[in-house]
Amino acid sequence: MARRTLGPATMQVADAVRRALTAHVDPSRPLLVGCSGGADSLALVAGVVEAVRRDPRPARVLVVDHGLQPGSSDVADRAAARCRDLGLAADVTTVVVDGPGGPEAAARRARHDALTAEATHDGAVVLLGHTLDDQAEQVLLGLARGSGPRSLAGMALLRGDVLRPLLGLRRSTTGACCAELGLEPWEDPTNADPALTRSRVRHRVLPVLEAELGPGVAEALARTAELCRADADALDQQADALPTGERLDCAALAPLTDAVRRRVLRRWLVTRGSDQPAHTHVLAVDALVTGWRGQGPVHVPGVTVRRVDGRLTTG
Repeated sequence: MARRTLGPATMQVADAVRRALTAHVDPSRPLLVGCSGGADSLALVAGVVEAVRRDPRPARVLVVDHGLQPGSSDVADRAAARCRDLGLAADVTTVVVDGPGGPEAAARRARHDALTAEATHDGAVVLLGHTLDDQAEQVLLGLARGSGPRSLAGMALLRGDVLRPLLGLRRSTTGACCAELGLEPWEDPTNADPALTRSRVRHRVLPVLEAELGPGVAEALARTAELCRADADALDQQADALPTGERLDCAALAPLTDAVRRRVLRRWLVTRGSDQPAHTHVLAVDALVTGWRGQGPVHVPGVTVRRVDGRLTTG
């Protein structure tokens, strides 16, 4: 894909990929692109092709077949073929989707596990095609759940070995990129399924907000995610710097700010065997520190917390 042939949308995608790689990824590391065959991930593949043309490094594509819909293997094969036509080697892997949280969450876990396993073969960085629209939807879903700043922080540009170069671009840009390149993206039918909350946010909620509040709502939500992420990172760093063990000293915890103390308590509960304690559980344990009146133990899924001789203990 020669530079002079790039249309304006394709150029935006290629520039976004190149900027993200330059800022966040060592030039020696290979790239593994996750592709579904949809517009966002196909545009990402095109951007990676241009990036490695200018700055050569190994890059390949993995298409994950979740097997959730009739003909999914054909969809996966066509997606891999399009990626090869663009210039990257591409393989297909089939996963089993099961576990808690419903099919959408289970599919996300299976996809993440497959990409992570493939990336470990050569230490590759995984690239995903989430856009600014996905980020805005994530923030709205967090708001609807009444989540804290970590959930409102949405998706990070770089988290661990996963890079999302297109988080600053609108979905309309990735669609335009595919049109410029003559690509026909696969349309995932679940994206239009009104039974799914994310689909309703995409097709009903965000358009209403844009219509009633004016343009720029998606960008504002993405900006909110960025601000929340900076705050959440700072608070997490403060909490992580505080030591924990089998028991927690209530006198040492009490002077901490609510945000830091509750982060310490959540981390401690997880280390003691509780799986993702809810906010209500953390508040109940926090009351043993800040509102101690001799109350009985707090039952958290996986553990029971008591205050004994001024210390929190489980058992």
